[in-house]
Formats: sequence, structure tokens, C-alpha cells
Amino acid sequence: MIPKKILFCTDFSENSLPARSYAVDFAKAFNASLSILHVVNSSRLGYPAFEAGVPFDLQSVLLNIEDSVKAAFNDFISEFQGQVAEITTTSRVGVPAVEIVRFAEENSIDLIIMGTHGWTGFRHLILGSTAENVVRTAKCPVLTVKSTKSPS
Repeated sequence: MIPKKILFCTDFSENSLPARSYAVDFAKAFNASLSILHVVNSSRLGYPAFEAGVPFDLQSVLLNIEDSVKAAFNDFISEFQGQVAEITTTSRVGVPAVEIVRFAEENSIDLIIMGTHGWTGFRHLILGSTAENVVRTAKCPVLTVKSTKSPS
């Protein structure tokens, strides 16, 4: 199977850089379209809190995140446009593994490429592994790329 639609999932961290290289190289090698997906983890947004008596404005936080994501997408496109057949970008809010698999199914993705954080032990147990959940539930092949950066 030669992938024609590749999905690169990113959190824009250093851990995602090795996977980004694979995604771009595979898209070039197979003349495939490259979709880039960032999922804002809704479970990490928390609940409204009060600081100095002022309600926490979740909408403002989401707008700031959206602006940062758009800037990161624009940087990616600027760097790789012309090298890859087609680049599309999408940002979603939700549970990352669920949104990644949903996006892949909705867009008939042939190959998902994503990095891993390399968490082990208690941290892995508590935080789980998005990559592991995607591998278990995706209907298409998933290439996981281990980060060269030590987990913190």
C-alpha cells in the first residue's frame, strides 16, 4: 500500500520534531498529501477557576491557543510548501486519541504519523498514551516515532 493521504499529529513540542521529519519525508517520497492535526486536550483545560475574584475566561484561553496554533501551522506551511504535494491544517478540541482517529476516518487517511513522549511507569499510567490509544483504535497504519528528547 502506498499512502496518498498522510496525517501528521502534532502538539508542536520538541517531541514531535522527529515525527514531523518522517511525515514530510514520506509525503515527498510518495507524492502524498499531508494533513497536519493539532488537538487541544480538553481534559487539560480544567474547569473555570477564580483568580482575585475574577472568573477564569475559558473562551479567551481558547482564542490564545487558537492564535498560537495558527502561527505554528503558518510556520510549517512556510517551511514545507512546494516540497509536499498538498498541505492542510486542522485544529480540534477534545480527547486527542479520539479526535485523531475520528479525523483519520473522516478524511480517508492512509497513514498516521505521530511522536511519542516516552513516558513510562506512573506517569504513563496516569496520563496514558495518546499514541498507544491511536495504534489500538485506528483503522489505518500508524507510524509512531520515539522522541530523542528525554521525557520530563
